[in-house]
Amino acid sequence: MTVYVLTNAPQKLRGILSRYCLEVQSGLFVGRLDKRMRELLWEKVGQLATKKTRGVMIWRTNNAQGFTFETYGILDTTPVSYDGIWLIGRHQPLPDIANIEIVNITNKTDI
Repeated sequence: MTVYVLTNAPQKLRGILSRYCLEVQSGLFVGRLDKRMRELLWEKVGQLATKKTRGVMIWRTNNAQGFTFETYGILDTTPVSYDGIWLIGRHQPLPDIANIEIVNITNKTDI
């Protein structure tokens, strides 16, 4: 089984994926594809995507988790492999340094 999750995908790309997969929800495609077809469709994602398009392709494999995945575009998360297990790192927003108050604290004791 192969799953594609696309955000901000052009209609043409969604149309191509819907020929081979079922669009269960907007941007969520599920299908039973062999390796060749899965990779060809993922190439189409790269060819037809816009700058705003983001995507994830997930498929079943023989590993500890039972699946693996590839990502496309600028995501809010970063995949990290740790001891053969995939983890997802979430980006923390940077603080707005314009609104940070700098306080000088000294720990002096007069003796």
